[in-house]
Amino acid sequence: MENLISNISELIIAFSDFVWEWNAPFLVGAGIFFLFYSKLTPFKYILHAFELIRGKHTKQEDIGEVTHFQALTTALSGTIGLGNISGVALAIGYGGPGVIFWMWITAIVGIATKFFTCTLSVMYRDVDEDGTVRSGPMYIIKNALPKSMMPLAYFFAAAGLIGALPGFQSNQMVQMLETIPIFEFKYFNLMAGIILAMITGAVIFGGLVRIAKVSQWLVPSMSILYFGSVMVALILNFESVIPAFQIIIEDAFTGSAVAGGSVIAVIIMGVKRSAHSNEAGIGTESLVHGAAKTSNPVKQGLVAMLGPIFDTLIMCTSTALLIIISGVWLDIGPGVEGVKLTAEAFSVLLGPVGYAILLICVVSFGASTIFTYSFYGSACAQFLFGKKGVKIYQWVIIFFVVVFAVIPVKTAIAVIDLSFAFMAIPTLISSVWLAPKVIEKAREYFATLESESSSIEA
Repeated sequence: MENLISNISELIIAFSDFVWEWNAPFLVGAGIFFLFYSKLTPFKYILHAFELIRGKHTKQEDIGEVTHFQALTTALSGTIGLGNISGVALAIGYGGPGVIFWMWITAIVGIATKFFTCTLSVMYRDVDEDGTVRSGPMYIIKNALPKSMMPLAYFFAAAGLIGALPGFQSNQMVQMLETIPIFEFKYFNLMAGIILAMITGAVIFGGLVRIAKVSQWLVPSMSILYFGSVMVALILNFESVIPAFQIIIEDAFTGSAVAGGSVIAVIIMGVKRSAHSNEAGIGTESLVHGAAKTSNPVKQGLVAMLGPIFDTLIMCTSTALLIIISGVWLDIGPGVEGVKLTAEAFSVLLGPVGYAILLICVVSFGASTIFTYSFYGSACAQFLFGKKGVKIYQWVIIFFVVVFAVIPVKTAIAVIDLSFAFMAIPTLISSVWLAPKVIEKAREYFATLESESSSIEA
């Protein structure tokens, strides 16, 4: 039986790697297209995007379920978190420090991608009579593309059912807790998975509004705690920061730290981990951003594009520097990967206090990400099966919280990576197809914004 499970696991990992060899150029290529097609216009309004999340341009009568800030923090709870803590560690452990450089590149083009995908999500969302909003790539395809393209919508939703399962989060949370001496006993993983499943059920049955309310205070507070701790470690080791950046850049073009020395392998790993970190182009981000209260779709596109800045360019880089400076990546022991590698780095640089802070952050981030992913999967279930399908899927999520808690991390991450690769296909096809619509809407909005600014100055 163990051999069968092991063979299935290896097959999933191999197939995921194969799909990403084709998907990585598609994801980055689409981002480059959005970057140049928009003539970098969204980047000029980054400060305006920060004003939007502070609620400066929001009106009470705006249609939607959650505020700009809640939409961003809910989406960030699916990105800022274990993707930044253990995802970065996995990337360095499997592909070397050079992976981080390619995560940066993917994030930069991902800023433009998020602007397009999330603007479209608001433009073509469905709003029920009771005010409930349904959004995402499947609704963009349904409402804006020819009927012949509907199979793409169903394909995205089907992949989303698997991609939204809490594989990585459940697995890494339990692995982190497992490092505490008092939890070193038989069947701990199973027991921890069951307890986590019960907590998950208590939150996700409350729907998007409850998830958003949890995320709006949990994500910012944990981000400040985590980032602040990393900054302390980096300041204490300031002389090693520049050399760490040099290691990242040098390894990005040599692939010396990855098995086989393949630069292509480093690039693919970087794109994969960046996609998991910030979700740009995957489509999951537009599921929640599309539900934001806004008077103009472009507003939410601007808010959404801040995601890759926060979670990849800032949070992932901070974690990477910590791991590289600590030196733990140079001699990775057996069974030390993902969150355990990050934990070792924290322990080396900050001692027991750092380890305790990481433990709190991992549990908090992992839980908030599971809550957000449950909304992603529920939205896909609703599209495919209606409201009855949502309740069934929520129980499926609770069940898989336990399953993923006890399987190897490589298998868990391969399942999610494979699903993300499939979800990106309909997301990017529809977004590239409808890019002219976004540009048209953006021109109108920016012209109005500049006109209002001129009248105020006058």
